[in-house]
Amino acid sequence: MPSGIENAFLVATIGGFLIGMLGNGFIIVVNCIDLVKRRKLSSADCILTGLAISRISQLWVILCDSFLLVLWPHLYAIDKLTKVVNIFWILSNHLATWFATCLSVFYFFKVANFSHPCFTWLRWRIRSVVLVLLLGSLSLLFVNSESTYTFNHISTNSYKIYTRNSTWSSDLSETHYLHHLIVFNFINLIPFLLSLTSLLLLSLSLMRHIRNLQLNPSSKDLSTEAHKRAMKMVMSFLFFFIIHVSSILLTGWVFLKLRGCLAKLVVVLTSTVFPSSHPFILILGNSKLRQNVVGLLWYLNCHPKRVKSLAS
Repeated sequence: MPSGIENAFLVATIGGFLIGMLGNGFIIVVNCIDLVKRRKLSSADCILTGLAISRISQLWVILCDSFLLVLWPHLYAIDKLTKVVNIFWILSNHLATWFATCLSVFYFFKVANFSHPCFTWLRWRIRSVVLVLLLGSLSLLFVNSESTYTFNHISTNSYKIYTRNSTWSSDLSETHYLHHLIVFNFINLIPFLLSLTSLLLLSLSLMRHIRNLQLNPSSKDLSTEAHKRAMKMVMSFLFFFIIHVSSILLTGWVFLKLRGCLAKLVVVLTSTVFPSSHPFILILGNSKLRQNVVGLLWYLNCHPKRVKSLAS
């Protein structure tokens, strides 16, 4: 039977899962309705929809992993099952990371203002830039397959050691984990640097824009708010991304050093923060999604009886 701590962990994980499904599902529903009405979606809406779908998949993997940890931890001794879970985890995490990165790059090219011809050329081909980034990221999945095998090896053997109270070569396990750490950091360094570069260039563009306003007080300020909103979106992604990557790296360390399940529960719970919280920041930063939220809240507030009748 699960302990009180494990039950509390499951409740918290299910809560994070439901919150994440609510935020990501709202983005998908709004964009699907918009697609039906207008027969097309903007580039930003396409990226947001892909990001929401990948995060829903990610939340399902986290939920399944949580139930395995609490209710059927002995299944982690099965190498094939652990490998399947890790493959689905890495695929959903990889796609979610790169869709969010493409969104940061898209915000940069749409909001920033530079006179360099290279920037102008890329700006007019922003759809192609996003497509190249997504297709290029798929090549990293092949590199990630090696990381999947290494992490699967650590997870399976760590559980076997924990249940049998036996020992194995610490040098070998640390070597495997170091290999996994190098590969994982390399794969995540690229989207992190792309988003960080977008943030820095947005800051530079904003400073130049403010300086131009000071030199020309009569000119209209139509870009400052757009710059600030885009920077908030990119900064929120980088903040949650750092927390997310740190929690994933801690998972391997917990398996390697502590060899228990309770410590990993905290790490798994932390990994739900990114896919569950970030969608609401995106909703608040997107005018169309924000207007739909306001309209939905107004409807729920003005028609409580109709809502209750529909729910019953």
